[in-house]
Amino acid sequence: MKAAVVFQKGELPKYTKEFPEPKVQSENELLILVKASAVKNLDKMQASGKHYSTQNEIFKEKVVGGDGIGFLEDGTRVYGIGISGMIAEKAIVDKNRIVKLPENIDDATAAALPNAVMGSAPALLFRAGLKTGETVLINGATGVTGKIAVQIAKFYGAKKVIVTGRNESALKELLALGADEIINLKQDSEAFLEQLKNSHNQIPIDVVIDYLWGQSAELILSALKGNGSFSHRTRYVTVGGMMNDTITLSSSVLRSTDIQISGSGLGSWTREEMKLLIDRILPEMFQLAAEAKLTIDTVKIPLKDIETAWDINIDGGKRLVIII
Repeated sequence: MKAAVVFQKGELPKYTKEFPEPKVQSENELLILVKASAVKNLDKMQASGKHYSTQNEIFKEKVVGGDGIGFLEDGTRVYGIGISGMIAEKAIVDKNRIVKLPENIDDATAAALPNAVMGSAPALLFRAGLKTGETVLINGATGVTGKIAVQIAKFYGAKKVIVTGRNESALKELLALGADEIINLKQDSEAFLEQLKNSHNQIPIDVVIDYLWGQSAELILSALKGNGSFSHRTRYVTVGGMMNDTITLSSSVLRSTDIQISGSGLGSWTREEMKLLIDRILPEMFQLAAEAKLTIDTVKIPLKDIETAWDINIDGGKRLVIII
């Protein structure tokens, strides 16, 4: 079959027409005829062996891609999480991790949406426990997942959404998606702190969803720092480390502030939360997208061009989707 395959550890995926077709091995597995699969940072890190979920993995040649959309053998069109790699004509999916797709959603949108939803909805709902009427700060909101996080936060009841980023025009575009206030990370630290502190003093920030970490996280935590009197409770959830994977955290921030810090990602969710994501949240998001109430921008590339597409420089607010 045609597929995108990493043959040697550390190499880019290569297009091949003759990779062996995957076989169903148990009653919990289903064969899917893949039509589209999105390329995420997670896919790239797992393919290279650099992601924490693959660090103890013994390398063998493999099809890349963690999820995708296509047709089951009975003709049902579904999104599925792959047991085998998904950037191929055929793949194996777990029958308990598939979602039937609404008719009006196109292949590229359906393939691109789930990863962004997984990077935002669990953080907002499972870790932060977002409540109707609360204020949410999304740090690093101009990327694909950040844009979805803005829309989902509003959908689940956030009254105010504050967004940060470095691209002024991209930040302004977020206002049309539901953001209420923008804070540019390109300004100097003192100006950033002053703007964030003023915003927090006017309407306290209940939830922080952080895709950047690094210095931006240090500044946000500093802005939330208490002064010895009673402080507002803030739930801080880290989802990524695009700026830097480590920070310096003063003990005084934690001692002076009613703050809860947690993370959201592979390995942090419970089985019950994963089931809720598959059974309720993703179907809900697919339906919103089908009704044009949730939007995601994509760039579509055919499978045969995978070698040049894998590291192509795409606008940060768009998702690369491989069309099979």
